[in-house]
Amino acid sequence: MRVYLGLGSNLGDRREHLSRAIDALDADGTTVVRVSPVVESPALLPDSAPPEWNRPYLNLVLECTVRGGPEPLRDRIDEIERTFGRRRTSRWSPRPIDIDILLWGRERIETQRLTIPHRDLTCRSFVLTPLAALAPRLTIPGRGERTVLEWSMALENRIPLWMGIVNITPDSFSDGGRFVDRTRIEPHVAAMVEAGAHILDVGGESTRPGATPVDPDTEWSRVGPVLEQLIERSAGHRLRPRLSLDTRHPEVAEKGLALGVDIINDVGGLTSPAMVALARDSGTDWVAMHHLTLPADPRVVLPVDRDPYDGVEQWLRQRMEAWNAQGIDLERIIFDPGIGFGKNSLQSLRLLRRAGELRRHGLRVLVGHSRKSFIKSFAGKDEAAKDLTTLGASLHLCAQGVDIIRIHNVPLHTAAWRGWSHLNG
Repeated sequence: MRVYLGLGSNLGDRREHLSRAIDALDADGTTVVRVSPVVESPALLPDSAPPEWNRPYLNLVLECTVRGGPEPLRDRIDEIERTFGRRRTSRWSPRPIDIDILLWGRERIETQRLTIPHRDLTCRSFVLTPLAALAPRLTIPGRGERTVLEWSMALENRIPLWMGIVNITPDSFSDGGRFVDRTRIEPHVAAMVEAGAHILDVGGESTRPGATPVDPDTEWSRVGPVLEQLIERSAGHRLRPRLSLDTRHPEVAEKGLALGVDIINDVGGLTSPAMVALARDSGTDWVAMHHLTLPADPRVVLPVDRDPYDGVEQWLRQRMEAWNAQGIDLERIIFDPGIGFGKNSLQSLRLLRRAGELRRHGLRVLVGHSRKSFIKSFAGKDEAAKDLTTLGASLHLCAQGVDIIRIHNVPLHTAAWRGWSHLNG
C-alpha cells in the first residue's frame, strides 16, 4: 500500500529527531520510498498559549510502502513518539516528534483512532508544500478533483522552497569566477544549507547576454567534480537538500543523472529531442524554462504591444501538449517563466507580478530573478543592494504562492521570510 506520512518537530534537536524517526519508521514492513524537503512553519497556537510554546516547526512528508493495515502502523507510530518523550497532554504544546498518517492509498478510513485522509491535510501549508514536492497532481480521496497543488493555491499563506545558486563559471553576470576555486564552494554551500536551502542548483555555463557558449565537455569538467563533492558531502543524510544540475546540454544532463542528481534545470525549455527522451525515461524532476534565445539576447524579446504573461502562457500550453504526447509525466515538470530571457526589464516586471498565476496549469512554478538586470533602474549597484531589492521581489513571489524561488543569498531570504511568515500566520 502506498502511504503518505507527515512528520513534524519543534522541540530539541529537530532535524536529528526527524532523521531518527524516519529510521525508526523504515523497518518492519514499512519502506520509506521518498523524503520531501524539510520546511519551517510557525507554531499553531491558541491565544492563551504561553510565549515559550512559540517554537517554529520543521515539517516533512514521507512517501512509503506499507505491509499491513493502518491500525498496526498507528500503534508503531505511538510507540515511536513515546521513545522521543512525546506526551499528549496538550494539542498545542511543543513536541519532539509528531507523526500523522496523511493518506492511505485511495482509501477513506474513519475509526475511533483514525481519520484518513487527515482532516486538516488540505488547509495546512506545512503539509501541502512538502507533499506537492512529491506528488503535486495527486488528488485527495473524498475531496473532489482538486490536486495537491490546487489545494495549496487556495491557501492564503504558502511556504516556498528556496533554491540556492552555485555557479561554477568564470563569467556569470553576478558571481562569475567566485567559485571556480572549489575550496570556496564548501563554506558557500554550508551557509546555504544551514540557512535552510531546499535545493542546490549547480551550473557551469553562463547564459547571460553576451556570454560565450560552452561545449558539453567543458561544462562537465566544471560541474562534475562539484556535483561529486556535494553528493559525498550529503552521503547518508536523509534530510539533505535536493541537488539540481543547471544545463541545456543532454550529454551533461545524462552524466548528472548517472551521478544521482535529483533535478535537471533545463534552461533550454525541454525542447530538444534528446532532453525529452531523458526526461521521459528518468524519474527525475525537470525544470523547463521559457526563453527566446540562448544565451539571452536583449534585442530579441516578446512583442512589446502584448502582455508578456500571455506570450509565456501560450508557450507553456503548447509545450504541455507536446510533453504529454511525448510520454513525459507532467507531475515531474516544473515551469520557469524565464525572467530576463526574451523579456525586457519592464516585461520581466509585469511577468513577475503574475508569476503565481501560472500554477493554474497544474505545474509547480520556479522563478529565478535574483540580481537580474530588470532591477538595475531602481536598485543600487553593489551586490548587497541588489540582494535587498531581490528580497523585496521574492516576498511578493511568496505572497503569490510561487513554489520554488531561485536566489543567490539564501541566508538573507530565509531570515526575512521567517519574520514575514510569523506576521502572516
